[in-house]
Amino acid sequence: MLTIIAGTNRIGSNTLKVAKEYQLILKEKGLNVGLLSLETVDLNDTADFDRIETEILIPTTHFIIICPEYNGSFPGIFKLLIDKSRIQPVWHHKKVMLTGVASGRAGNLRGLDHLTNVFNHIKVTVFPNKLPISGVNNLVDEAGKIIDTNTLKAINLQIDEFIYWADLQPQLVTL
Repeated sequence: MLTIIAGTNRIGSNTLKVAKEYQLILKEKGLNVGLLSLETVDLNDTADFDRIETEILIPTTHFIIICPEYNGSFPGIFKLLIDKSRIQPVWHHKKVMLTGVASGRAGNLRGLDHLTNVFNHIKVTVFPNKLPISGVNNLVDEAGKIIDTNTLKAINLQIDEFIYWADLQPQLVTL
């Protein structure tokens, strides 16, 4: 199972817009992919979290994390998701691809490095092509679609390399 996590609970974020674009591209490539937005998760609700952990996180073998820059790192809500989860069944020996988003010029490179260190500690294998998307607020239109062709090319290349690296097999998907 492949799941994209939009790593912020900020309503109307560019992170979720980018995550939805990734989901669409992956579906076009024949992969069945889920999307977990932290906008809709109440990590303080034990029953809600247990359901998400059991139905989404544990069955997932491959994650794509779209991670915004918060104060030079990644959002605390995403760290809380990691900290509240049962580390071994949720994270151990799984594969993850990271994409950073930021309105600034570094595309959350520092946050991706921080997150890589956390994932290495909990035995997650991190795909080496981490894509920083800079100036994200200038790359999406009013409908939330990425309009910059170079960014779309970079995303497609990253996804194609991840599919090969992670040995993901396309499936028949209905759009």
